[in-house]
This record gives sequence, C-alpha cells and structure tokens, in this order.
Amino acid sequence: MTERPNPESTDDTSAAALAAALALAVPAGHFDELRPGEGAQRALAPHWTQFFDLLGFEGFGDLNRRQQGLDQQLRDNGVTYNVYADEHSQQRPWSLDLFPMIVSPEDWAQIEAGVLQRTRLLNAVMTDIYGPRDLLRRGLLPTALVQGHPGYLRAMDGVRPAGDTWLHIAAFDLAHGPDGRWWVVSHRTQAPSGLGYLLENRIAIGRQFPKAFADMRVQRLAASYKAWMQGLQSLAPQGAQARIALLTPGPYNETYFEHAYLARYLGLNLVEGSDLTVRDQRLFLKTLHGLEPVDVLIKRLDDQWLDPLELRADSALGVPGLMQAVRAGNLLLANAPGSAPLESSAMLGFLPAISEQLLGEPLALPSLATWWCGEAASLQGALPMLKHGVVKSTYPSPGSEAVIGPSLTASGIDQLTGRIVRHPDEHTLQAYLPLSQNPTWRGGDIAPRPAMLRVFALADGPQSWRVLPGGMVRLAPRGQQIASMQRGGSSADCWVLTHGEVDRTSLLHSAPSTLSVALQKRPITSRSAENLFWLGRYTERADNTVRLARIALRCLQGEEQGSPELLAWLSACAKYNGLLLTDVPNAQQAPRVFERSLIAQLGADSGAHSVGYNLRNLRLAASNVRERLSQEQRNLIERVESEFAAQHQSLSADADYASQDALDALEEASEWLAGITGAQTDRMMRDDGWRMLSIGRHIERLSTLAHALAAALETGAAFEDSGYETVLALFDSTITFHAHYQQRRDLVALLDMLVTHKDNPRSLAWVLSTLRSRVAKLPSANGQPATTLLHDIPAPGAWDLIALSGAMAGPASQQSTHLALLELLQSCGQAANDLSDRLGHAYFSHADRVNRSLVT
Repeated sequence: MTERPNPESTDDTSAAALAAALALAVPAGHFDELRPGEGAQRALAPHWTQFFDLLGFEGFGDLNRRQQGLDQQLRDNGVTYNVYADEHSQQRPWSLDLFPMIVSPEDWAQIEAGVLQRTRLLNAVMTDIYGPRDLLRRGLLPTALVQGHPGYLRAMDGVRPAGDTWLHIAAFDLAHGPDGRWWVVSHRTQAPSGLGYLLENRIAIGRQFPKAFADMRVQRLAASYKAWMQGLQSLAPQGAQARIALLTPGPYNETYFEHAYLARYLGLNLVEGSDLTVRDQRLFLKTLHGLEPVDVLIKRLDDQWLDPLELRADSALGVPGLMQAVRAGNLLLANAPGSAPLESSAMLGFLPAISEQLLGEPLALPSLATWWCGEAASLQGALPMLKHGVVKSTYPSPGSEAVIGPSLTASGIDQLTGRIVRHPDEHTLQAYLPLSQNPTWRGGDIAPRPAMLRVFALADGPQSWRVLPGGMVRLAPRGQQIASMQRGGSSADCWVLTHGEVDRTSLLHSAPSTLSVALQKRPITSRSAENLFWLGRYTERADNTVRLARIALRCLQGEEQGSPELLAWLSACAKYNGLLLTDVPNAQQAPRVFERSLIAQLGADSGAHSVGYNLRNLRLAASNVRERLSQEQRNLIERVESEFAAQHQSLSADADYASQDALDALEEASEWLAGITGAQTDRMMRDDGWRMLSIGRHIERLSTLAHALAAALETGAAFEDSGYETVLALFDSTITFHAHYQQRRDLVALLDMLVTHKDNPRSLAWVLSTLRSRVAKLPSANGQPATTLLHDIPAPGAWDLIALSGAMAGPASQQSTHLALLELLQSCGQAANDLSDRLGHAYFSHADRVNRSLVT
C-alpha cells in the first residue's frame, strides 16, 4: 500500500504540488482533467494549479469539513433526486462532489460554437420533418427512423411555431475523449433536465470556494436565464406581458426538486396538468380568482403525456385540448411538441451529412461514430464491432439502458447479436468512448471519476440561441463507466473560465420592468390552494389526534379509568377522530383491549385514520406545495412523520412499556407539530393561499371541538370532575381556565371558556369569528362575493351564555336547554362540513364553466 503524503509533514509548501501528490492515477486510455499532459511527470493543468494555489496549503486540512458542510447544506435545502418515483419512496439526497469541472476559455470557445451550430441544425431538421420533408425524399434521413418513431407527432404536420423556433432549450451531453477533443454523445430536446440542479450546484460550490470562484473569472449564469425569459416573451404574441408557467409532472417525478427550484428562481408559476384547462383553444390557469390565460408554457414532461385527447389517452399529467391551443397559435410551448425523433441515438449518425446539406458546413463538434442497425449495410458493419462499441435503444424509453460491449463476455455478445438481428431497427451501435476523469475529493485522496458534461442552448429570440456558460456534470459511480444519476451517480459544478470581464447580471435584483416573467402579484393556483387547504386540515387533524391519544392513554393508566362517563366520552371521541377502527370494544367495556388497539393503530398503515395516517397525509399535502413552504417547515413535516413512524415501529411488546413508549412518541410528535404550527402562523405570507390553509385548520378545529363538547354532554363526562378536566385538556384550555375560574366546575364556566369566549383560540366563538374573517377576504367566486359562502355559518355574536347553559332555567327545562345546546353544536359541525364542500366547488374544481369548446 502506497503511503499518502501528510500535509503537515511535507517539505513542499506548494498547494498544487500537494494536490499532485494526493492525486490517484487515472486508468489508462482516459483523459485526465487534472493532469492533461503526457509522460510520467505530467504537470497539473494551469487552471487546476491556480485553483489549488488559491485554496492554499492549509486548505487541504479543511476539505473534509467542507465536504460535510456541503452535504449538510444540500440536506438542509431539501435538494433531492427521486430514483424511484412513487409516493412511498424515500427521497434521495442530491449527491454533489466538492471539486468542480473546470473548462478553459479555449475549450469553451469550441464547445460554444459547436453547440450553437448543432442547435441551429436540430431546429432546421424539425422544420423540415414537419414541413417539406426534403431530408426524407433525398435519403438523408430514413423515413422509418423519423415517421416510424413512436414520438413522431403527425398532429404537428404543417405547424409553424412562432419565429420558426421549435427548440427553446436543447441539452447536449459531451465527453472529453482520450485525444483531448470534446465529443457529442447525445442530445435532449423534449424536456431536458439539469437547469435547476446546476444552479443549486453553482450556489453550493461557490460558497465552499469563494476566493477561487471570484479570482478565477468564472462565468456567471444569470444573464443566460434572463435572456431566455426575454426570448420567450419576444416570441409570444403578448410580448413583455406574456404570462409564463412551468409545467411539472408533479412531486413524484424524480427531478421535481429542480422544477420547483427553477420556477422559484425565474419567478414562474409551477403548475401541473390539473391546474390548467383549455377553453376556446386557449390555455387557462385555474386560480382562486378564476381562469387566467397562460401564454407561454415551459414543459418538463415528454410530449406523449401532454394531451390525453390526441396523444396518450391514459395520461393524467397533461391537459385535454393542449395540442389545439398550440396549433391555433395561442400558446407558445417550450419546446414545441414533436422533437422525440431528434433524441434517437441513431440521429447522430446522420447529422454530419445533414449539416453539409442544410447549413453548408461541417460539424464543429464531432459526434461519436454511430450506426443505425435498421439499415442493412449498417447492420452488417455493426455486428463485428459489438465488442468495441455501445449498443443503445433507437427509441429510448424508461428502463432502456446502454450495453457496453467491452464489458460483455463471448456468450453475452452472442445473446446481444441475436436480439439485434431479430429487431435491428430498435438498436443503434455507437463507438465506445472512455470518459475523461475529473478529480474528486475522497476524504484524503484526489480520486478520478468518469465525467460527462451536459450543456444547454437557450433561445434568446427568433432562431437565435446562446449557450449557458456552465453545465451539469454527472460523475459515474466508482467502478462504473456510465455517468447516470439513475444508476447512483453524483454531480459536480462546472466552472467556465473567461479572459474577459465577468457578467454579474443577477435575476434576484431584476426589476419587473426589466424581467416580466410573471405577474407582479402571482396568482394562487386552485391546486395549490386546495393542497394548502388540506395542509391546514391535516396539521390540525394531526394535532388533535396526538392530543386525544395522549389524553386517552393517560386516563387509561390513571385513576380516571373508573369513571364510566369519561371512558364513554373517550371512546366516542377516539372513534370519531379515527384513532380506532369501529369494531374495537369501547373503553368502558374492555379498557385493556381499547388501550392496546389504540397503541397498535397509531401507525400509518394500521387501517385507522390515526396519528401516523394524518402525519403521512400532512407530508403528502406539503410535498404538493413545496414551492410555497420554507425549507425549515418542510423539514419539520418530514421529520415528524419519519420519527414517529420509527418510534411506533419499535414499541415494546410489553403492554405496560408500550403504553409509556407510545406516550413518549406522542409527546415528541406534539412538540414537532407545535413548531409546524408556529411556522404556518409566523413565517408565511398572508395571501389567499395562507388564508386557505388557515380556513382548513379552523374548519377542522370547529368540527372536532363541536363533536367533542357534544359527546361530553351526551355521555355526562362534562358533569363529573375527571371528565370536566379532560374536556378542558382536549381543548388545550386547562391553564387558561384555572387562571380565570380557579376550582369552579359548573357548566356556565365551561361554556364560557369553550363556546362563547372571544379571546380563546380554542373556543367555538373564536373559531367561527376567525373563519368568517378569513373567508370574507377571499376573492369573489363565480361573480359572487365570498361572503355568500357564509350564509349558514352560526353567528356567535348572538349567543347568550346564560341561555345556553340553562343557569336561569328550572330543573324541568334544563334538559331541553341541553338539547338546544346540542343542536347548536351539531349545527357547528354541519356548517364546517358544508363550508368545506362549498369552498371546493367555488375555488378548486371550476366545474361550473361551460365554454370549454374543443375543435374536432
């Protein structure tokens, strides 16, 4: 084993020399980004020498701490990549290496020129295959490869997008070959990912090396994003007034984090298909203020999912009629639908000849040699070279992976040959290119990792593009040669250096008159409002069930278990709030069975709508509006669910210990929920979205408390001491009550505190007054003021405490007085449910609109 140099013992104080000593050897046949020269004593590249010299000799001892800080920063920021996209999957933290890939100005000049040329070429190909189809007639492109591609959209035939610009964003995957040249490995044109992640990478790495970032003249990114937004506006008929939105498949997509991040950075509304509707061949956004037009839509899903009427009928991600809006010229869709054939790996083999034909010039950036096996001549030439190439799917689909020939055995080659011969058109052979090795920090060594660079061309006007001066670097997992995040890879920032001045444009300080990418007052989408509404309801519901479960377990362990009235009330409340399944015996009948069932059904998958179930739904509701919540609040919500689930799973099998362990878990959950409630109360903008959240909480509180008090009257728990105190505890009003009434135990005092008190946030009067205030401030719905939704909400101002308590009535009339009080409580619960339904109809569904014409 080779002994590694110790920074504290080496005689050479040059940071670059120490870096060279710490660097592990690059495998033979790969380009070394750190030491690109030749010979045994290869020197560090000049830009890496500068980087390490700016880091300083002492800085090496701090790199492990910086890596830990970087990992913590990514976790705190909630940067995730969901490898398996389903609602029960654990989000995987984004993996980012400490060292960037550094691209010299000379290399970048070649990349920039080549990428711009290829973007113009791909746009011209799109124009041709959906227009005159000269390339097909001349044999420069096989008809089977284009019109036989499952992603070729005949619905776009003859369509001319605004400014003849089909591609508003194009991504190119580049690799640095052993010869030092940059090669194009693939390109993405439907919905390329990475624009959000590379921003997060840049911010995170820039903070770790601020001096190097400033002194090395690293080109900034904001000017390109700004030009992109202005380019979209220039192509839209509405110009600077165009309303732009970003379409996401939703929170279960593996790259959802970057959709939310990019929308927030650009000031755009993040929308899902259910947020949008097409009326009279125009696209509209469903908002609390009604339908608002959308002029530009940046899509982050592939074409096949865009419109269930014309494309995939089973798509729940798109918008019915969207293609009609595009063809009518009423919507600028970025990118224009139909570019899937361009993404075929086989396309690279035909682009050199097409470039000569359409542009009159050779390609500035070379493509890897590529053979489409759908042509007989190419098939015959490809089969003998399988061992030295990479076989890819001609029509990429989820789950299709490249097969690296050099890694196959003889039998593997034979099996692959058989698959290709049986379905030649589905396979494409590409020359194998050993990826360059970028330096990465690995706790004490500088270890090489295979790297691929994705760069982006962004449209800044009609048939005009600029290349984002940077990119997203993907690093292959150790021991592998495929740089893929889905296969467990990691990422790195890309620093593009310049000899000139650094453009310090910032979107964060752009005035609306300069960058009008969104309305000055961003609308609240109906979906966001509905999820915020349920976020409020599940926050309150989780808080109520936690409090009720704690009260029930403590009562069953104490002296109160001898009170049949209290046990009857606990049973009624527990089943009403979903803590127990309905077939569980009541507490007064079988207290131990009741207790054990209560503990067992606290989990999310128990079948009961108990604490774990509510915490899971709280997290799901939050994940649907993560762009509106602070990272701290999201962290609290995710932590309380995961911590409670882990604690519940580890409960002791011993009944006595299990009860105490459950109480400890509930106590901790209560503290987490208090933090969540505080974040919702003090750290959210008081806009219509927050009002919906608050309304949801108060509807839930009104329903729960009205039922609990009614049950206390019906079971008699409110008329004996232990029940009286327990009701106060459920209403979280024990301390306040005793401060006002000391040791009183009469119904008048109870109703004053829990029903008519105007300053107690747990009293029905306060909840109703707050509900009225919140609803009244909502925008009008269907031309009617929001106050019309309140027509049957009880008015607490008319309540009379003495009359409600029956204090002045004789014994014969007190029973009827309690019936009147029960009717009032029942009306409160019914009003809560009715208001919830009316809000959904007025603000969430938009189902009353009738002008939804679709051209057939």
